[in-house]
Amino acid sequence: MAKLILTRHGQSLWNAENRFTGWVNVPLSEMGRAEATIASCKLKDYRVRVCYTSMLFRAIETAVIILTEVDDICDGRIPILRDVDEATAVWHGWNQYKGDPEQELPVYTTSFLDERFYGDLQGLDKAETAERYGKEQVQQWRRSYDVAPPGGESLADTVKRTVPFFRDRIMKHLLEGDNVLIAAHGNSLRSIIKDLEDLSPDEIVKVELGTAVPIIYDIDTNGKVTDKVILN
Repeated sequence: MAKLILTRHGQSLWNAENRFTGWVNVPLSEMGRAEATIASCKLKDYRVRVCYTSMLFRAIETAVIILTEVDDICDGRIPILRDVDEATAVWHGWNQYKGDPEQELPVYTTSFLDERFYGDLQGLDKAETAERYGKEQVQQWRRSYDVAPPGGESLADTVKRTVPFFRDRIMKHLLEGDNVLIAAHGNSLRSIIKDLEDLSPDEIVKVELGTAVPIIYDIDTNGKVTDKVILN
């Protein structure tokens, strides 16, 4: 029985300012770093063997804090960032080092886990955007399943890139019995949760994820969820 730990990144500087972020690479706020530290403490009794994050710094920062604030989470291993994209790995020379699985914990970064692309809304204040376009329109862009903001992605679009990667790459670790941490974003994680829990489009749009709140799933040898715990 493997454990899958999902956590949205801690509060970012743009979360604090109530701005649409999407793919803009904004770091964590002071509160966000504290939230990630608290998440690490909550996970002190868990052991992680492999970690995946998006390419966005707020998710990477959250993963690193969780894995390093409480040493036991890594079970004595040192987190090493690695890139899923082989072309990028070659360019950086990262592929030249194969690693030591007994001494290191791989932290894989991938754009497949990036936040939903908010297109023309990125950088805009959410309240001001609601005044400009109307609350109902903005709510539809933010919380409907298949309606995308101007120039951006819908949640359905995010599912199309996130879920196949989860099934093909991350599920393999779980089926082998490895505990996996995914530090990502509200919408990329909701995409995975939709698949894990077999939720309908109407059900998943009602799911809200708090910043740096770990969700732990028990995954059996058939890749099915047998238990779920939220560490509020």
